[in-house]
Amino acid sequence: MQLFVNDLTVMDFSYLCPKRGMVGESWIVDVVLDGELNEESMVQDFGHVKKNLKRLIDEYVDHKLLVPAEYSGSEVIHDEDSEQVEVRFTRENGEKIMLYCPAEAYAILYSDVITMDSVGVYLKEVLATHLPENVDNLTLNLRTEVISSPFYHYTHGLKKHDGNCQRIAHGHRSRIDIYLDGKICEESQTYWAKRWEDIYVATREDEIHYDDRKLSGSVDVPDDYLCFGYESSQGYFELLIAKAVCEVIETDSTVECLAQYLLVEQKKRTPSGECRVVAYEGVGKGALVSG
Repeated sequence: MQLFVNDLTVMDFSYLCPKRGMVGESWIVDVVLDGELNEESMVQDFGHVKKNLKRLIDEYVDHKLLVPAEYSGSEVIHDEDSEQVEVRFTRENGEKIMLYCPAEAYAILYSDVITMDSVGVYLKEVLATHLPENVDNLTLNLRTEVISSPFYHYTHGLKKHDGNCQRIAHGHRSRIDIYLDGKICEESQTYWAKRWEDIYVATREDEIHYDDRKLSGSVDVPDDYLCFGYESSQGYFELLIAKAVCEVIETDSTVECLAQYLLVEQKKRTPSGECRVVAYEGVGKGALVSG
């Protein structure tokens, strides 16, 4: 007998990619359980599946940075005294990405690349130890939202958030809808999808000087990089990343602030008429603003 739950959860996270750098993602999770009926004539109660499996997926992947530990350009350094973890990552083009964060901000995968297959194997190993005895097998289907219009991948951190959004490198795969005088503007949507392709959106006040970093790793040309750091309730977070893949804004990077930022920047491109921006944060949620 098989029990399935579609749309169990959405994992919003970022991962390190040798080709693309830091990539924000939103993957939908479907699950299938194989097993015998229990004393309640069920494979497992739907409520338990939704609650327990979703909790584990959120705990191990959601709002984390996924690191491919077996990639030759990855280095993971554990500080036993502070319980901080430093990650040094070198892209195929030579660019560096470095982080210094609490251990729970990462998911370390023993793979040379982050894919749906490698994440699926990682999650299945985690979930298998928490299944009831009557369940023989678990199948995960990871998929992206079908988006027919332009979209982008972005990574950010929200230091004021009291949950896992405070982690400095988590992200989303998001569509963007822009209306000019009530009509969808595909050109503007394409512009933003290209401008924010695999972008890191940072807040100006979180920028720190290169010489003030706690990271022990270094780069050859510091002027080509930006460094951000902040203390929040989960600990200290720090990131060093190339300027070329950053968009630095003056506000927090909540979806509400991003929608307003997109509107202001879009009005510079198309000053006449009314503009309406619908900014998404992953799947099925976001903010809209007009002006």
